[in-house]
Amino acid sequence: MYTIRPANREELDMVIDWSAKEGWNPGLYDADVFYKTDPKGFFLGFLDGKPIASISAVAYDDKFGFLGFYIVKPEYRDKGFGIKIWNERLKHLPTQNIGLDGVVSQQENYKKSGFKLAYRDIRYEGKGLEQTEDNPEVVLLKNVPFEKLRSYDDQIFPANRSMFLQAWIKQPESQAIGFIKDGKLLGYGVVRKCKTGFKVGPLFADTKAIANTLFQQMRSFIGKNSPIFIDVPETNNDAVTLAETYQMKPIFETARMYTKEPPNIPINKIFGVTTFELG
Repeated sequence: MYTIRPANREELDMVIDWSAKEGWNPGLYDADVFYKTDPKGFFLGFLDGKPIASISAVAYDDKFGFLGFYIVKPEYRDKGFGIKIWNERLKHLPTQNIGLDGVVSQQENYKKSGFKLAYRDIRYEGKGLEQTEDNPEVVLLKNVPFEKLRSYDDQIFPANRSMFLQAWIKQPESQAIGFIKDGKLLGYGVVRKCKTGFKVGPLFADTKAIANTLFQQMRSFIGKNSPIFIDVPETNNDAVTLAETYQMKPIFETARMYTKEPPNIPINKIFGVTTFELG
């Protein structure tokens, strides 16, 4: 018998491990933050009591949600288990515009479910660098009033995600920094430890120069030759150029898709996507 139910916090660790086996390279502490964002938004499919499938459907509010962790264990694929758990997520996001970063091979299937392609996100891999000089305009986010950070993030992300942000910038083995000029926050970024190397996400900035400054600080934080990854919206030419400037190589891509019209957000300020799982 095949049953579907919400996943608990401990089971989400298992799903994170599944995603690592798929090559998605999750952060070491992602599960804690993800679960706090929407404890009811993670689902598991069980065949005769054995977990074989997962999906997340995180609701930020009643207007926007994001889909992720759509995984069926390899030996159970093409047997109808995936579509059943896929349909379950509709119950959790009945009114929202739903976004996802889907693997390219599944893009046509997503279209059949009402998703429309907005653009591609490309994952680049590069290396850290030796310690750079401190920049007085770059500050730790823990020293920035949270309302200032939330207000800046609200300009770029399609929904208020205060719960997520408060936890995201406090992860162990991470650096969360902002760029302050004349008292204004003009960009911020987070780099966190992953199964392999470190991943930047998000990297939001008003200009390419500010994004570059923050990115260099994060590369310095992880140290020379440590692997670093960043997920870049292909439609932001400055973001693509920034990655290529440091000889970063594209290694993976996803299709960013939505069930309704793409949110009216400034893609030109998104130099690094926060996560493929939560948007």
